[in-house]
Amino acid sequence: MDTTPGFDRSLYLHVNAFARHTGWLHEPARLYADYGVVLFALLLLVSWWRARGLGERAVTRALWSPVAVLIAVGLNQPLVHRIGEARPFTVFPAALVLVHRSTDGAFPSDHATMAGAVLAAVLLSTWHGERGRGARTLGIVTAVLAVLMAFVRVYVGVHFPLDVVAGLALGALVAVPVVLAMGALSRPLVRRLERTQLRPLFTTAA
Repeated sequence: MDTTPGFDRSLYLHVNAFARHTGWLHEPARLYADYGVVLFALLLLVSWWRARGLGERAVTRALWSPVAVLIAVGLNQPLVHRIGEARPFTVFPAALVLVHRSTDGAFPSDHATMAGAVLAAVLLSTWHGERGRGARTLGIVTAVLAVLMAFVRVYVGVHFPLDVVAGLALGALVAVPVVLAMGALSRPLVRRLERTQLRPLFTTAA
């Protein structure tokens, strides 16, 4: 089913035309579109590592961040199936497509949902309790990579712009309440675990 607004189609075609004239970007874009998820996993790992020095609230949020991302992507799957929006390369058969042509729906984008959820989770777990340069840098890097992932999924030809915008928003909207609620509920458990041999996983305090 094709329910794509006209302006969304037009913007997709402009990005696709840009892709045709930037052959030197094809391979980096293809690699990031397919394997960039690994970078986001590393960002979650770094945010947990930093959060151990920021107190219980930060570390509990960091520990729940991967779960929040999985929940966001899991909720997106039935939504994609229910909406059933056509992929842009089925609407425009002549479009340049640089990656595998998926057969599932396009809206919202799974990759963008993942990126939006990671961005929200990283900001919640590392921005708290510290005004240092490192926290700001990690948040900015994550934001740049999330927006880049959204753009690249359009650039390689498999999503319309609104697909990725909706994905970023959905990921963040799901991740925020999960991280906040589960982080708060699990703080007593973390306090107990800090008194065990697992202490280095939760804090850097002496």
